[in-house]
Amino acid sequence: MSKINYYTLEGLQSLKDELHELKTVQRPSISAQIAEARDKGDLSENAEYDAAKEAQGILEMKISKLEDIVANARLIDDSSIDSSKVYILSNVKIKNVSNGMEIEYKLVAENEADLKAKKISVESPIGKGLLGKSVGDIAEITTPGGSMKFEICEISR
Repeated sequence: MSKINYYTLEGLQSLKDELHELKTVQRPSISAQIAEARDKGDLSENAEYDAAKEAQGILEMKISKLEDIVANARLIDDSSIDSSKVYILSNVKIKNVSNGMEIEYKLVAENEADLKAKKISVESPIGKGLLGKSVGDIAEITTPGGSMKFEICEISR
């Protein structure tokens, strides 16, 4: 049985766009490569044909996996999220208690995490430590680098 994953509207649309690209652009391209390689003669010693068939197998596996993910995806409705506590899709500004440094993160589902875009997973150590906290709370979080304390400064949607 497949695992249900939660996505924002943008994250799910990105998956659907990728699946569409694989099916409508890459699949026909690989089929054309196979046909071209087949036209070159003896298939038993045709490296181009073997490479194209292998690429086709990998592509079909990707398509199958993405179809499964999309079929089991659930959309997160951010209109019902309470902004008095930190939940998934919350924007949260935190301050490192030891050095006073402030940073803002958006908590997202694990599959949408992107540290460069300041989106952290609710499954990450920091994400787990922030969940359910309110403004003014101190979250003590055990990270791979050791224990850290963060003060919740602001929560928004």
